Amino acid sequence: MKKIDTIIFDLGGVLIDWNPKYVYRDVFNGDEAKVDWFLNTICTHEWNEEHDAGRLIEEGNTLLIEQFPEHEALIRTYYERWTEMLGGPIKEGVAILEKLKQVNNHQLYALTNWSAETFPVAIERYDFLQYFKGIVVSGREKTRKPFAEIYEIILKRYNLSPKSSVFIDDSLRNVEGARAAGINAIQFKNSQQLTNELNHLGVHF
Repeated sequence: MKKIDTIIFDLGGVLIDWNPKYVYRDVFNGDEAKVDWFLNTICTHEWNEEHDAGRLIEEGNTLLIEQFPEHEALIRTYYERWTEMLGGPIKEGVAILEKLKQVNNHQLYALTNWSAETFPVAIERYDFLQYFKGIVVSGREKTRKPFAEIYEIILKRYNLSPKSSVFIDDSLRNVEGARAAGINAIQFKNSQQLTNELNHLGVHF
């Protein structure tokens, strides 16, 4: 196995806590059944992913409001209150990132599924995003994980070797996409598990 010299982080679910339930629990006065119904039926994960893949937010709103005009206000709330869905840094993930930065013998990059329209909020809010030599944002590229194209974009843009890189993501689907592109990949579950798996690949910090 080639020595790992590059570590590529996902952001949401690894370094940044993000959950639309934070907003809709407030909207529905803590009624978890209503929250789940709305996010599974109206403003779904699949709908949001289209913005991660480059669709404009207003276009997505319009499409959904045409389908569910009676829920227009609730639909618009999703992005009007989007910043409230950001729950802060995931401390155990950020702690590992900071240790890797201090060791300073690996290149650090990020590959995230994120709307191009909302990503500037993250850059402004989270100082640790400055640790990365480069960040590939799906919404800017008009594609997203787990499609092969986005992994090829980060490899080619920064001249990275897949065999000497490792990708970290909380989503198994995205991890499998990276592996299909020839990149070593780890599904993030907790800090000890991630540390152990990085150590197994020869990454020590």
